[in-house]
Amino acid sequence: MTASAHPMHANNDPEGGGRRGRTAVRQGERYSRRAALELLQNTPLGELMRLGHAARMARIPRHQVSYVLDTNPNYTNVCETNCTFCAFCRPEDDPQAYTLKPQELAQRVLRAHQAGATTVLLQGGHNPAVGLKDWVAYIRAIQAVCPAIHIHPFSPSEYVFMAARENMPVAEVLACIYDEGILTMPGGGAEILVEAKRRRIAPRKATAKQWLDTSETAHRLGFRTTATLMYGHLETDDDIISHLFALRRLQDKTGGFRSFIPWSFKPGDSALSREVPAPAHPAKYIRVIATARLVLDNFPHIQSSWFSETPSAGIMGLLAGADDFGGVLMEENVLRQAGHKPSATLARIQEMIRSAGFIPVQRDSHYEMLDV
Repeated sequence: MTASAHPMHANNDPEGGGRRGRTAVRQGERYSRRAALELLQNTPLGELMRLGHAARMARIPRHQVSYVLDTNPNYTNVCETNCTFCAFCRPEDDPQAYTLKPQELAQRVLRAHQAGATTVLLQGGHNPAVGLKDWVAYIRAIQAVCPAIHIHPFSPSEYVFMAARENMPVAEVLACIYDEGILTMPGGGAEILVEAKRRRIAPRKATAKQWLDTSETAHRLGFRTTATLMYGHLETDDDIISHLFALRRLQDKTGGFRSFIPWSFKPGDSALSREVPAPAHPAKYIRVIATARLVLDNFPHIQSSWFSETPSAGIMGLLAGADDFGGVLMEENVLRQAGHKPSATLARIQEMIRSAGFIPVQRDSHYEMLDV
């Protein structure tokens, strides 16, 4: 899909803005930084949604929206990174701190699998007591009781942390997990890929370069991954555009990203809530979705989530360029700990997709449709 269907704001320079901020999009052209910022900030919302939806239908002409039946049982909440936006993590000596044993985790996954889950999204804190052998033990315990479930574990920032803990190159840690039959990696921990802002909200986490380098290495090893964005904190609109362009450049190199998944910062009881006490307006979510669909012209899928925002914002995102509705989420802890606790049955998920004029279709973690 090219930008040829979009009648606003682009030129042949994918990074610069050219001489004018308003130039027609011609065949083969891509949105420039200046044009992308114009989309995000100034294009009327209805027009932006129309452009995003047109780009979505050009790339995925089927009137289908996918969803996945998944579960996210975090294997630990102990974390030494202490990101200011996180209300989930606990120090090791906290009464609420926990680290699951492999069999405990496997039993949680088994219960979700018996209820219909096809995927387990496996992430945790940066826990210095959890080593590479523990990661392997978690994977093997799940495989033993649920051989059919897709295990989708460990974000790029977790790989960076584990490599430092084990004094190994990131590529070796990735290869070890790949050898266990793991073929995908979630794109968590991206937050905002602008180092000045990243250092303010997550100073002890993997850098923006490390996140991107880890994703690139994973792609070259054969992993297929997702990419995320957290907005609504200390970032500017220009930072959001920088984030999108960093992802687009890497996707041009590797083609390894399957989906882009934005979500807004939830203040809750996090330390960052003292600076950012209220979440971003849902209209900003729609703008991010549509802008991402137009700028990330090399990403197959854009997700609009009923869970991470509100059901109504999720539905509107489907009309602004998204083609995926995320997961039913039989278990989730991170956003719930921040006070964000929506829930929906499978029937309700399907009803929401239909209300936007689409056909709901269940998918797996490879974005392959299961019931068509």
